[in-house]
Amino acid sequence: MPKETFDLRAIAVGAYGPSLLYGVATGAILPVIALTARDLGADLATAALVITLSGIGSLVTNVPATLIATRFGERTALVGAALWCAAAMFLAIAAPTLPVFAAAVFMVGMAGAIFGLARQSYLTEAVPPHFRARALSTLGGVTRIGVFVGPFAAALAMRPLGLDGAYWVGGVASLAAAALSWRVPELPSRGRAHPSVQSPIEAALAPPPAPTVRSVLRSHARVFGTVGIGVLLIAAVRATRQAVLPLWAENIGLDASTTALIYGLSGAIDMLVFYPSGKIMDTKGRRWIAVPCMIIMGSALTLLPLTGDSVGLLLVALLIGFGNGIGSGIVMTLGADLSPSPGRPQFLGIWRLLTDLGTMGGPALLSLVTAVATLSAGIWATAVLGFLGAGVLWYWIPRAAPGAAEPAVPRR
Repeated sequence: MPKETFDLRAIAVGAYGPSLLYGVATGAILPVIALTARDLGADLATAALVITLSGIGSLVTNVPATLIATRFGERTALVGAALWCAAAMFLAIAAPTLPVFAAAVFMVGMAGAIFGLARQSYLTEAVPPHFRARALSTLGGVTRIGVFVGPFAAALAMRPLGLDGAYWVGGVASLAAAALSWRVPELPSRGRAHPSVQSPIEAALAPPPAPTVRSVLRSHARVFGTVGIGVLLIAAVRATRQAVLPLWAENIGLDASTTALIYGLSGAIDMLVFYPSGKIMDTKGRRWIAVPCMIIMGSALTLLPLTGDSVGLLLVALLIGFGNGIGSGIVMTLGADLSPSPGRPQFLGIWRLLTDLGTMGGPALLSLVTAVATLSAGIWATAVLGFLGAGVLWYWIPRAAPGAAEPAVPRR
């Protein structure tokens, strides 16, 4: 039976425009959060803590985000999250003290959790399964493009406005994302509660109650304990790779401009390969991308402590960027594949919680091993996570035929 046709361009503006703008908003402020905290009187340790508040805000909001998406729908959740992010940006501009600024950074993380869950849930429902990986890898790629562009836009705005210029870029881009999200067609209601008075017969014939986070966690515990561990390891390696490149560059004596250039080129490679990888996932299967992504990054991290000059570091950085780039959208795609309907927002909220735990745990492991041993040992420990993740994903990702409507559950 031939697959239904689907044109990704038909939903491109509505589906990807808000994500691009939101990426610009968050990317614009990333380089200046610590600088703003320092201006408000924070020491180095406190400034580093303020940076982590965005991740903490996302972590604690992942599960509540499911309630918002289920109760109000994905479109409303997207609009609300973008407006909340804009409010956080303008609060950061007006912040008179460090605690107020810290609250603004925390709010950015909260908004990111809701926005991320709603956009993934929306695309999962709007796109047919045989096109799912391409749609979600493109979503990941578009977001990365926005994050890449954001600091350049912020640099232009900071010339006349100082550090506040970055937050103005973030606020305006967030408002634009909210406006564009409002034009996205709302999806049909799926299990959202509509209380009414029922007769006993109507109550007996009524559909089962809407899924809750607890019921989804219980019914899909094996998925979270298998493939979920794999995506946690992906997130841990991805988060750590962002820290190890500048740390190792400093360790071998490279200046800041050379480090920035190498980091930027790695990011450029990262952005160029998202669509081909999505097509491979749709036509060959998810393992064809998930496993190589982790093997390549693990291998690159193994080689990193062996480099001693800018050329060697550049080659390894490009390999890391390529490995991460081909995995664009893999975490979202696996979550979409394995999520139930009804119950998708609840499942994806737990899924994002696992990835956030990995995002925070990876750098923490690097810091711990570096503190008790050396930076090289910390990087190699992260490489081990990459190889471990490859094994977990190879074994547990369902063996479904490419384009199947729903993949098989993980093997026992």
